Amino acid sequence: MRPIADHGRTEGELLHRSTAHAIAYLDRLSTRPVGPTVGPSELRRRLTRPLPEQPTDPVEVIEQLVGDLEGSLMGSSSGRFFGWVIGGVLPAALAADWLTATWDQNAASSASSPAAAVVEEICGVWLKDLLRLPSRASFALVTGCQMAHTTALAAARHRLLQDRGIDVETQGVSGAPALRVLLSEHRHESILRSVRLLGIGTGAVEVLPCDSEGALRLDALAGALTRSAGSPTVVCLQAGDLNTGTFDTFEPACALAHAARAWVHVDGAFGLWVATSHHYRHLLAGVDRADSWATDGHKWLNLPFDSGFVFVADPAAHRAVFSQPTSYAIPVDGVRDPKDWNPEWSRRGRAFTVYAAIRALGRSGIAEMVDRCCRLTATFVAALRTLSGVEVLARPRINQALVRFLGPEGDHDRRTDQVIAAIQACGEAWLGGTTWRGQRAMRISLCNWRTTEEDIAQAVGAVEKALKATGGAVDP
Repeated sequence: MRPIADHGRTEGELLHRSTAHAIAYLDRLSTRPVGPTVGPSELRRRLTRPLPEQPTDPVEVIEQLVGDLEGSLMGSSSGRFFGWVIGGVLPAALAADWLTATWDQNAASSASSPAAAVVEEICGVWLKDLLRLPSRASFALVTGCQMAHTTALAAARHRLLQDRGIDVETQGVSGAPALRVLLSEHRHESILRSVRLLGIGTGAVEVLPCDSEGALRLDALAGALTRSAGSPTVVCLQAGDLNTGTFDTFEPACALAHAARAWVHVDGAFGLWVATSHHYRHLLAGVDRADSWATDGHKWLNLPFDSGFVFVADPAAHRAVFSQPTSYAIPVDGVRDPKDWNPEWSRRGRAFTVYAAIRALGRSGIAEMVDRCCRLTATFVAALRTLSGVEVLARPRINQALVRFLGPEGDHDRRTDQVIAAIQACGEAWLGGTTWRGQRAMRISLCNWRTTEEDIAQAVGAVEKALKATGGAVDP
């Protein structure tokens, strides 16, 4: 008796059928609606079945799954998706991701997968080179920027408390000096989640004001550091604000923080990638003076999800948090064990997609992709400015911008949300809303390798149609 019921199907047949569905999906990306057209109620109706008591033909399972999900998938890989900072998936990365699942490697250690461990070593060296970070820094490949922040802040907690005589990994935080975390008012909320996960608590967070450009005010930082003199403190800086793409001034901010014995962490979820560009890398001047850095792979490197990177200038602090000897571990001399630097033990081989993407693009290809996305964002905003009733709230510094839509009698917030909803409903493009400085706005985020000039023109047309559908032009 076979261990599973395959109903006479071969594994190869199942994979060929699945591949055909995947290729068909990609072929239709440019013509299908970008947003979902099927709502949750209909989706539940299609998918809800009694728990099966007996095996089902795997080919039938896949065919029904594909059919049931039709119309419910967000087309975030489309060249006309601008809603969040999400890239498409590079062909080389997609192919490597398929193979990653097929190879089914446990990337916890060099013993469980020599291939995954060595490829990860190489990717760490390449990433630090690309992002112009210190070569001595340690690194980890994690699920995304959320866990990159958590990993970095855990290393910061270790170092800051160890400097005050506390072994937090043994003693815990009870009785330890309270940490303080200084954040920009425009920070990403994922850092707050990391603070909660680590037991630091959001009560330890002090939010600091920004200047007119959206960068952290240095006088506010200096004042906060003075008030917390002697307290273990983490300063979080931004390389690319989520709404405006603004960069903090790293050189003076790091100098202030280090003079106060504070740890500096940089949220560079997408902005760190401008290090590859001759045109934009000046925005990162002094970023290498920080103590830790976090970025995503599914943004500007255009990898599949489940890919984030963290780097720590103090490898000893980083390793102290995660390294845990076990009786069954089989260390291999001269090979880095990923589990010593990573929150997870059992984990997929994330490095294979990273390796494939970097090799396929090279340094110049990544730089070209960054420059092209920034250029297309500027083109998008310039075209929107020609439409009556559109106000640019934040011009693109890199690949992020904000606009709003002017409503009658000054009701701009309501009109903005109406226009965004109309754009999403038409299916030609997908953009999302945000609140910035108390105003509703439409955010433009562009980091997809697929996006073309033609995609921008079609998206602008979708905005123009949405303006007409929601009441016509309203002059400022």
